[in-house]
Amino acid sequence: MDARLKRLLFRAHHMGSNENDILFGRFAERHLASLSAEQLDRFESLLAENDNDLFNWVTGKQPVPAHLEHDVMAMIRTFVEGGAVGP
Repeated sequence: MDARLKRLLFRAHHMGSNENDILFGRFAERHLASLSAEQLDRFESLLAENDNDLFNWVTGKQPVPAHLEHDVMAMIRTFVEGGAVGP
């Protein structure tokens, strides 16, 4: 695994809230290696967003802002909605 993927995987597992650590960490474990460079850029930009906002967006509690409505956000929401983050 290259350095960027390792860094993103670490960040996804250490976001702030335990809920996001689980949601984003498990998504990263399963999908980072298959994302394109552009998708990795979008994933990285999501990690820079506010932790509470991210949780509300990916769980559907609040609408996703238009500038973040992209393929990677859709992948994460599908991942969460599909119950892929269960034990």
